Amino acid sequence: MNTRTGTLDVPGATLYYEVTGTGPLLLISQSGDADTRRGGDLTERLAEDHTVVTYDRRGLSRSTLHEPERPVTIAAHSDDVHRLLAAVTDEPALMLGCSFGALIGIHLVIDHPEQLDTLVAHEPVAPWLLPDAERVRLEGELEHLREVHRRDGTGATMKEVARMLGIDPIAQETEPNLTRHPMTPERDADFTFFVEHDFGAVLSDTADVAALKDGTVRVIPAAGRTTPRTVLDRRCAEELASLRGTALAEFPGGHNGNLTHPGAFAERLRAVLKG
Repeated sequence: MNTRTGTLDVPGATLYYEVTGTGPLLLISQSGDADTRRGGDLTERLAEDHTVVTYDRRGLSRSTLHEPERPVTIAAHSDDVHRLLAAVTDEPALMLGCSFGALIGIHLVIDHPEQLDTLVAHEPVAPWLLPDAERVRLEGELEHLREVHRRDGTGATMKEVARMLGIDPIAQETEPNLTRHPMTPERDADFTFFVEHDFGAVLSDTADVAALKDGTVRVIPAAGRTTPRTVLDRRCAEELASLRGTALAEFPGGHNGNLTHPGAFAERLRAVLKG
């Protein structure tokens, strides 16, 4: 399957992106430190009947920052997607956002609704969606993870992330024959950027909740079938569903089902997009 690659200059950064497949345009904004390569198993399956646009978020892998020490904001991430969509299509697009990527998608719904037909928001990390006590708890979890990373490094932080998301890395069920992505120096750098910069973007983020509630874009809040109901990212999805007055769509796997169950995740995504 042919993939077209490109770069796009945006304020403060240069984005790397890929376009694969044919059919309705679907942009994927990945979770965590995932880039186009780590999302490749899902892209391959969805590109059978979609034009799939994937990209490395600013600061990750091949998307470089002009001023690496300057703080990153959710507004900048959302503007990146706005500009990327404008570069590849003049029609409203479909979008899948996972975790951090779902928060980016929510801001696009608010700020540029003309660019989206549908957003599937899978377990968005959006503290402001939660009641006060849970919001404070989620913000505390993010601060704790940054402290662990600064003290103990990437490996210890990944274990804490998995624990908080209800993931057992040793006994985690996955589909067979997934592409392996070992911990390389580049991936370690991406994870460090995610924790040190993107966590700060989440902690300082606010949104126009009224505009989100009354927006015209179809929003499908989603959560992993095996994500424990106490996990706060799942709670964000539940609160988004309540805000929009819609049902919560369950997807295969847990918080990272897009990576562990790409085949089943793709089939479920097709089903919810058809409505």
